[in-house]
Amino acid sequence: MLSCVTRSLLTTSLTRSGLAGRAGCRLAPVVLCVKRPLSTLSQDRTLRQRSRAVEKVLSSDRLGSRAGLATASPQLTEEAPSFPAAWSSNGDMVTVQFSDGATTSFNGIWLRDHCRCPSCFHVVTKQRLIDTVSIPLDIKPSQVDISDDGKFLKLVWENDGHESMIDLDWLRAHSYDPALSLDTTVRPQKLWGAELINDLPTVEYQDVMSSDKGLAQWLEHIDVYGIGFVENVPITPEATEQLGRRIAFIRETHYGTFWDFTSDLAHGDTAYTSLGLPAHTDTTYFTDPIGLQLFHLLEHDGTGGEQIYVDGFNVASQLKEKHPWAYDILSNTRISAHSAGDASTLLEPSFARPIINHDPTTGRLYQVRFNNDDRSVFNHLSADQVRDYYAALKEWTSLLRSPKNEIRVRLLPGRAVIMDNWRVLHGRAAFTGHRRLTGAYINMDDYRSRVKTILDGKSIR
Repeated sequence: MLSCVTRSLLTTSLTRSGLAGRAGCRLAPVVLCVKRPLSTLSQDRTLRQRSRAVEKVLSSDRLGSRAGLATASPQLTEEAPSFPAAWSSNGDMVTVQFSDGATTSFNGIWLRDHCRCPSCFHVVTKQRLIDTVSIPLDIKPSQVDISDDGKFLKLVWENDGHESMIDLDWLRAHSYDPALSLDTTVRPQKLWGAELINDLPTVEYQDVMSSDKGLAQWLEHIDVYGIGFVENVPITPEATEQLGRRIAFIRETHYGTFWDFTSDLAHGDTAYTSLGLPAHTDTTYFTDPIGLQLFHLLEHDGTGGEQIYVDGFNVASQLKEKHPWAYDILSNTRISAHSAGDASTLLEPSFARPIINHDPTTGRLYQVRFNNDDRSVFNHLSADQVRDYYAALKEWTSLLRSPKNEIRVRLLPGRAVIMDNWRVLHGRAAFTGHRRLTGAYINMDDYRSRVKTILDGKSIR
């Protein structure tokens, strides 16, 4: 079956490439014919139904807007604007051209919804005050202009005469059709292997505790490497807890808040033994795994116990390059986990997740969650899928345990370490003797909040 994609598709394509929307640009009537398989007929029907539903809402909005409306039709010019400039385009769209000539467009309803005047947006709480659903879907401005100082987009809305002033820098940073701004505060992550042992990312305890500059350096290490060491920490549980709280409040779990433990099996978990632990991430049995994990060894009068750290993002990158089929399986096969060692505890995530997790919007790898010891029984796969999953798991584990991908660090009293539990896996060699370890969990969102405010200086505008 053939379906014809007409000028609207071409217009969308050209707009995203920055060619449409400029003054003087004209589109010739073009029809593209694309083969449409029969399997997509139901999708086509769904799209047509959605289109009819939106048009019904638009018609209702138009009737409501016309009642008692005495505002004159907008008098808009099609002359080429000076820089910066703004004009109405394609009905309810507003196009903005910045001083460097870059051009982008915004839906009228988006601009009205993001009005930053005090009656629409609370200047202290940074919360929206306008009732979004009260805005007509096809709302458009009767006046479009740039402020005299060239810093703001000025709009007067046709339906109720409301005036909006929106910062042009803010608009550029949040543009979408097309997007013009990249977030320059995001630091590229540095993938690492065994070579990191020669230059561990380290800060001084006193620097972290005495200034935001020292804290920012520690946060940057965690953000870039997924791990950060702190030297000359006072050898007390109190100082260690204060260090963790320098980032954010401590997350309480079934293990408590701040931990101070030995290998006494106080909890039903192998961490509370002297056994060796393979590299893993913690709390895979939570729907929302913990974000950061802090460790500080206070005492050890035996042998062994070296810590093992592996950059999970580095291993994932290697797996994708060497065994893309395995990467695909571990990115899409959902397997559950559990914590059931304590008599009163049976923790399982609300839904199963893969080992390798990607942002569904951007496709960016954002989380590795892997603990083979805590993996639950799975019986939802076919026989072929079971075999393929175990084959992929072997390739993943082989890379994970390769000496070139891990660092082994002997923790000493006075040296604390914190790691991004969504990226860096940790393990431990078996040990003998008395070993006292302290530490804490911190939520990912609270940690990211500190990165944004302390390291990047961000705020909501």
